[in-house]
Amino acid sequence: MNSTTSPEPTGPLLVRVRAVMPALAPAEQRVANAVLADPGGVAAMTISELAEVASTSETTVIRFCKQIGVPGYPQLRLQLAAQSAQESVRPEVGGDIEPGDSLADVVSKVAFADERAVRETAQQVDVDALAKVVDAVVRAQRVDLYGFAASAFVAYDLQQKLHRIRRVAFAWSDVHIALTSAALLGEGDVAIGISHTGTTVEVVEALEEAAKHGATTVAVTNFPRSPLARTADLVLTTAARETTYRSGAMASRIAQLTVIDCLFIGVAQQVLPDARKALEETASAVRGHRLKGSD
Repeated sequence: MNSTTSPEPTGPLLVRVRAVMPALAPAEQRVANAVLADPGGVAAMTISELAEVASTSETTVIRFCKQIGVPGYPQLRLQLAAQSAQESVRPEVGGDIEPGDSLADVVSKVAFADERAVRETAQQVDVDALAKVVDAVVRAQRVDLYGFAASAFVAYDLQQKLHRIRRVAFAWSDVHIALTSAALLGEGDVAIGISHTGTTVEVVEALEEAAKHGATTVAVTNFPRSPLARTADLVLTTAARETTYRSGAMASRIAQLTVIDCLFIGVAQQVLPDARKALEETASAVRGHRLKGSD
């Protein structure tokens, strides 16, 4: 049965703020933007000062605190101060990529952004939810994966991984085929929808169709209060920050692959003897298509 409420955001404070941002009211978003723009500065502000900076009321600031799982403003200031201190030990590498950046700067910024996406995703991933997804996939007769555009590559990657350990899995990136496939799922099957924003209509529709027929549904998304997350029985969240040249296709993909790799390893551990044998057999099957002397 589908979730009636979205999971609460988890992980470091600023990761939680970014995760709930699209679901906040406009006034709450202004508070969020102020917090993200200067966490250390906000930690030193009174509640009235933050309300003034965000052009809103103290009541809205309190509502914002509740939205990100913080009981009140004093606790928000303490958490911001602590996270700011941690971030000062690990300085950012220049932030957004600029048109005038040298290629060396681009390499540094891309590498840092990818490392940060992996690190923050690992910090906030719900291990209990991940364990439930692993168990569902291990028991599944069939796993359907839905992803479009950049997320399609992630879906196909998981299909290939599961196929190599004898799990029946299919990845679909055509909406008509995805929907017809979802309609054939049933109890004991698993449907996994992958969308960074959680608002990709085709992925939501496919997951809804799979749910109608009794399949266990899973969402992989950056936003735990998105339509896709509300559709799913289980939600695995990422923590990617998109920047000017990386919208939808780079940092989000790295974060999604981190979650997918954790899921795959969890499944492989559960079926280890068979998985090891299957991996050896599949590696042997393609060995003749490698140049002599290569690994």
